[in-house]
Amino acid sequence: MKTAISLPDSVFEEAEALAKQLGISRSELYTKALQAYLQKHNRNQIVSKLNQVYAQESAELDPLLAKMQFMSLPQEDW
Repeated sequence: MKTAISLPDSVFEEAEALAKQLGISRSELYTKALQAYLQKHNRNQIVSKLNQVYAQESAELDPLLAKMQFMSLPQEDW
């Protein structure tokens, strides 16, 4: 999809230089940058939702499960 955006001259010039340095097109650079931004933003939303859950629920490990994990340590091949 084609779209038109406005960028400050300094950002445009840096992007042009980076695209040239990486040997990719401007469109590919902008696509990769936007994908990285969206992925980071999505992680922030996930962390926020997890924080909401753990604010209401205990994050403690069940004592029996903790004991079983501890007992299995000598058998682990570190």
